[in-house]
Amino acid sequence: MAERYLLDTHVFLWLIQDDPQLSDRARDIIADYENQLNFSVVSIWEIVIKLNIGKLKIEHTIEDIYTLLAQLNILILPIERSDLDRYLALPLHHRDPFDRLIIAQAIDRELILISVDSSFEPYSVHKLW
Repeated sequence: MAERYLLDTHVFLWLIQDDPQLSDRARDIIADYENQLNFSVVSIWEIVIKLNIGKLKIEHTIEDIYTLLAQLNILILPIERSDLDRYLALPLHHRDPFDRLIIAQAIDRELILISVDSSFEPYSVHKLW
């Protein structure tokens, strides 16, 4: 049965770099074309910022990232007002603004978050790894 997923930033980066850290379960979910895959614009913003300050090194340009998202049939999830309302209502278990907005989007849109990040666990987000 097809499901709706939100890929965390590192999941997409590991996918496009063929990184062995990406779990087999995540690879199987991504490979199943019946699943709806989403990637937040927040993650794109995070990648751009980290590239700009030298905290991230990848062989892909931002144009490549958009092309790869399209080729992999991964939808870019915009930020909606309801996401921001949810963000403001989240307890401050975790202070990273990128992660908190991704959590808010997953909860607000009832998406299954694919992430290895254990800091998401205090939140009522459905997470797989």
